[in-house]
Amino acid sequence: MINAGNPKAAETSVLQTDAGRGAGRLFRRILAAGKGGEREVMKKETLTVSGWTTGDTELRIGFIIVGIVLALGIVSVFYTPHDVYEMNTSLRSQAPSLTHFFGTDNFGRDVFSRAMVGARFTLLVSASTILLATGISILLGLACGYIGGMVDEVVMRIMDAVNSFPSILIALVMVSVLNYGKLTIIPALVIMFIPSFTRIVRTGTLQYKNADFVLSNKVFGDSDLRILFVHILPNIYPLLLSSIVIGLSNAILAESSMSYLGLGIQPPIPSWGRMLKEAQDIIFSTPWAALAPGFMIVMTIVGLNCIGEGLRKKYLS
Repeated sequence: MINAGNPKAAETSVLQTDAGRGAGRLFRRILAAGKGGEREVMKKETLTVSGWTTGDTELRIGFIIVGIVLALGIVSVFYTPHDVYEMNTSLRSQAPSLTHFFGTDNFGRDVFSRAMVGARFTLLVSASTILLATGISILLGLACGYIGGMVDEVVMRIMDAVNSFPSILIALVMVSVLNYGKLTIIPALVIMFIPSFTRIVRTGTLQYKNADFVLSNKVFGDSDLRILFVHILPNIYPLLLSSIVIGLSNAILAESSMSYLGLGIQPPIPSWGRMLKEAQDIIFSTPWAALAPGFMIVMTIVGLNCIGEGLRKKYLS
């Protein structure tokens, strides 16, 4: 009961009552988060199956383009219209026709068949690069954001040091030191993407580590590893997914650039960048030899950028 004759006592009583109500509301929020609130948060912020089938125009266009290129790469494992390694000087520099859709190069090799196989190797190297970079970045970003302190300071300063150099320059130096080849180019490209992915995961971890559902699960005895990988990481995926898709398009461009410079996939294995390099000297007499791989690179990057931008607008706007 509030003492109306004592204003100071009445004020103190009101403050205590409000504080008690506030504490009660906070406790109920924590309990709700522990029981079902976490699922509600994750439901709102993670990708749903319907998002993949009812996306906007950018997503649909992107999936169609990337799907076609990916299908060509997969089919090339089992079938190509012509042998990609067989040289036939009698067929050299032939224009596009029903027999050779993209014509032949100066060695008589079918350009379309080589572009199909090039899709397989270029996409394989690029996807492997992004998968490795994502895995390493998730571990580093979670550790930095959750642990903080000296761990965060040391790792982020290393990321700053890596970012201070042009990414392609680091990759060129690594490939030159480690010898050329598709197995060497992957770790060289991975370093290009770790800093940006790590910062994204770290930012998401900092955002969620003090959320109600995380605090409630700590109270209920969940381990730090479970907190990180079961409760925090799923909520970061929408933030990370768009960057991963855009990163894949950048990885394709980087791999093609390295192969064009002769530091990536080596002959006789075809890759889009290597095909551009080989067509450089005959681009005026046999332009289709360069147009085919160039067109594949451009369309794949456009498709991936459409997907990345569509995901960003759909889930992060």
